[in-house]
Parts: sequence; structure tokens; C-alpha cells
Amino acid sequence: MNRLTLTLVTALAPAAWGTTYLVTTELLPAGHPLLAGLLRSLPAGLLAVLLARRLPHGSWWGKVLVLGALNIGAFFPLLFLAAERLPGGVAAAVAGAQPLIVLGLGALVLGERVRPVSAAAAVAGAAGVALVVLGPAAALDFWGLVAALGGVTATGLGMILTKRWGRPSGVGPVAYAGWQLTAGGLLLLPLTFVVEGPPPALDADALLGYLWLATAGGIIAYTLWFRGIQRLPVIVPGLLALLSPIVATLLGVLIAGESFTPVQVAGILITLAALVGGQFAARPRETQTTAVEQSVAPVAVR
Repeated sequence: MNRLTLTLVTALAPAAWGTTYLVTTELLPAGHPLLAGLLRSLPAGLLAVLLARRLPHGSWWGKVLVLGALNIGAFFPLLFLAAERLPGGVAAAVAGAQPLIVLGLGALVLGERVRPVSAAAAVAGAAGVALVVLGPAAALDFWGLVAALGGVTATGLGMILTKRWGRPSGVGPVAYAGWQLTAGGLLLLPLTFVVEGPPPALDADALLGYLWLATAGGIIAYTLWFRGIQRLPVIVPGLLALLSPIVATLLGVLIAGESFTPVQVAGILITLAALVGGQFAARPRETQTTAVEQSVAPVAVR
């Protein structure tokens, strides 16, 4: 798979996550965000592990726990806390800072050089997202901002460690994603019941919504995402994450009947320009595929 194709396939993950807001507001029961995170991660993770028939071994038990906590277990509660204390636009705008966080962590942890064009693309992408989602009446809350920044930092660090550790020999991307979803879901399980109590009765719409989150937004998206992280320069998936609030905004306009302003159009154009420009800022050569990745490539493209 060449670099362009891999980038486009990886972009499907944040695009799928961009549907979460619409699915949550239109199909899911209100007041149960942690339940949504739990059902998005644990059933899909367990199914992936069962189908792959592979469990972590040795040091990978600890690594999977760390990655699952950062990418799933810590991110969801912080995301929901930010959503409760901040307007949705402010929370999404904070998430737009993730490419900058990924660049900084990539330099510190991976030793990757920060290219000026990469930094400019990250700044432009964050500014574009802010134009798309922020309104003139946006309110700020200190702990909400802390939670939002904590969430994007957790996933940013998870992204960096996923790239640094790779995945063990003979383990395909489905099993690898299943490990992390299961670990994160197990961390969310007690928290969900302590904070939200027993789950409510679910109708057909809710079941359909949870099924979508667990499949398209869960195992499929995370399989593509982790695979892309491991094979692409770190700035590429960092910028691709900006697609999530853009897709959420577009769906709000096309399906939910929300208004669309010229400022939002400008923000989308700026963000798309940053996404494209960031690809040229990344290494021009194909990212070297390790022997481990080559050994599991047939599994990855099924």
C-alpha cells in the first residue's frame, strides 16, 4: 500500500469519529456518556481478541494497559468531563491543538525533528478548527479546559507510544486494536457503574447507535488508526485527527439542519489546506515498514 492510499485509509478513522456527536444526540439515551464509551470499546475489543485468538505476552501486558488507558480509558472520561463543563465548540477547538501536542511529544519521545512547515500546518489546522466550532458566545471553564487538554494530551501520548512500541511479531492490527479497546473498556467498566449507575432500557435506535459506535467508530476505526500511526510520519495522523470536528460540523449542517456561516467555510478551507500542506511537510520518502509490519500486512488489508 503506497503512502497516499495509506493516508486516505487512515483518514477514515477520524472521519468515523466525527459521526459520534450526531449519533449521540439523535440515537442514544441522554445522560450516559460513559456508557457510550464503554459500549464503544469493551464489546468490540473482546470480539476482536476472540476472532484473532491472540493475547499479549511478556512486557506487552503492561504496554497494552498503558496504551488502552491513554487512548481509551483516560480519554473518554476526560472528554465527557470537558463536554459537561464546556460548550461543544470550545471542547472541539481544544482538541484541534492535538497536532501541536503530537509534534512536541514526537520531538521529546521519538527524537523527531520539528519541521517549520509541519509546525505551521499544525497551527493553521488548530486555527481552522477554532473558526469552524467556536461561536461568539463561547464560555470558558478552567476545569473544563484542563479536562479537554488532558484528553487530547492522553491520546497524543498514546499515539506517540503506539508508534514507538509498534506491535509484536505475528500480531495483526485487528488483535492489536482489540487489546487496547479491551484494556480501556475494562478500566471504564467500574467507572461507568459508579458514576452513571445501571444502564437504562435501550430501544432500537439506541441499539443501532451503540452498534455503529462499536463497529465503525470502534474496532474498524481503531484498527485503521493504529496501523496508520505505525507506518506514517507522526505529523500525518496528528493532522488527520482534525477531520473529526470538521465531519461533525458538516453532518450537523447536512442532517441536523444546523446553520453554516462564512466563517465556518473559511475555517474548513484553512483546515483542509493544513491537512494537505502537512503531507508535504512529512518525510518525502515512504516510511520504512518494519519486518514485523511486513509479516502481518496480509492480515491488515483484509
